[in-house]
Amino acid sequence: MHWRTDRRGFLKAAGAGLAAAAALPRFAWAADGTTLRLRVIADFQVLDPFGIIGELDDIIPRCTNVTLVRLGDMRDGNQWRPWAAEKIEWLDDTKLAFTLREGLKWTGDYGPVTAADVKFSFERIAGSDSAWAYQFEKLKEVEVIDDRNGVIHLTEPFAPFLVIALPYYGGHIVSQKAVEAVGGSYTTEIPAQCGPYLFDTWEQNQKVTLKANPDWTGEKPAFDRVEFYIVTDDQAAQLAYEADAYDFTRLAVGAAAQLRDNTPQGAALIEAPGTRYAWLTINMNAEPLKDIRVRQAIQYAYDGQAVLDGAYDGLVARSTGVVPPTSGYARPSNLIAARDVDKAKALLAEAGAEGLELDLYTLTDGTSQTIAQIIQANLGEAGITINIQPVEEAAYWALGDKTAGEGYKSVELVLMNFAGGIDPTENLVWFRPDQIGIYNWSFFDNPEYESLYQASTIEQDTAKRRAMFNRMEDIMEESGAFIFICFEPYLAIHDADLVPVILADGHPDPVGFRKA
Repeated sequence: MHWRTDRRGFLKAAGAGLAAAAALPRFAWAADGTTLRLRVIADFQVLDPFGIIGELDDIIPRCTNVTLVRLGDMRDGNQWRPWAAEKIEWLDDTKLAFTLREGLKWTGDYGPVTAADVKFSFERIAGSDSAWAYQFEKLKEVEVIDDRNGVIHLTEPFAPFLVIALPYYGGHIVSQKAVEAVGGSYTTEIPAQCGPYLFDTWEQNQKVTLKANPDWTGEKPAFDRVEFYIVTDDQAAQLAYEADAYDFTRLAVGAAAQLRDNTPQGAALIEAPGTRYAWLTINMNAEPLKDIRVRQAIQYAYDGQAVLDGAYDGLVARSTGVVPPTSGYARPSNLIAARDVDKAKALLAEAGAEGLELDLYTLTDGTSQTIAQIIQANLGEAGITINIQPVEEAAYWALGDKTAGEGYKSVELVLMNFAGGIDPTENLVWFRPDQIGIYNWSFFDNPEYESLYQASTIEQDTAKRRAMFNRMEDIMEESGAFIFICFEPYLAIHDADLVPVILADGHPDPVGFRKA
């Protein structure tokens, strides 16, 4: 979620800008009762589950592909239910049997969805360089019994498998025949679809439209069409919602107080604890940051309260790691509990790093820019010069990508935030060594951390798991490679006669939306 909070300043110039936006063809100011209109923050990039990156990348396959199980609303406890599976049950701790529903049919004459498609979908990701390979790390194989029946075999017990691997991201099922026919992978064109909706039209960086699948034999969705409007700025999105541009949008946290007192007529507000976590990553591999004393100096110079007050209106607490408080596993406190500029200066002097100058990369949204500016001021007081480098979304995600060149090795500071998961392992997985050059941009590599991660995936005792997770976050902070900022609360506005479904990662599930 990208937030801007300077609403008053924005509104001074908003009138003309909104009028211009309203004139663009991407905004359908009047929608009929069978069309669901959702605002998203960015265009999609990859629809192949193997390479899914962002919000819309996953939302679209939720509509056009199937998963064995489906999650419910995060506000109702993330309850799961069978979806493409007519039946799914554990035979023992390492065997999960499933039976596919009858009538699931691929487009393009690729026939029915089969257990062989499930096998292909999961095994192509397991052990690969996909960002979602961790979801299938415990997968041994998918045994195909017949067209509709199969057994998922795990290498060892892994309790969260059903809610981590199966409902989304890597769990989206693809057609083996169709994917192999296009060379084994795809990006923006889905070779075969099977879901409540089909991909219809795409106006790049403006609008994506889905239409109901006439061959869908499952639960009929409440809407015949789904329209996604791509609007990056939260405040512009709020104004557009108030002008009836769409039926649902996430909002900036700074809008909460104003909207509680002045909710637009016919609208309803969603406020909920979020799992999206924000932090500053400090690249241990970058030459100026290889000395741990320099990294610790940055940690001591950081003013967490100033960031929370300036970027989030003081409405959130500082996080103690990447495990959310709502999970019951969060660390009690940070090791560096308070700012100490003198300590930061002393560490820099000891390291011979006075006059240090660093680049801080950040997305271009208002909240990211506000945070970056506060960090720039914080570190400046300790004698560190920060050059803020705003980067548009597509280029931003290439910063730490080893396939995009050697630049990932020397990126210095990056302001980051990720959508969270249900189990703490989903948030901690990104800082393992196999994620270096993928999403571990700090080059953090600690054997104890990896050992604890592996142990936590099979441990059943809650207290023991909590101790493991807390120690892992201690190790992260001790490395000097992380500054934990906050968990961003979830705020959205929608038409009052609409019942939204918001999944654990904070993304909407259009298939579950219905009229009140």
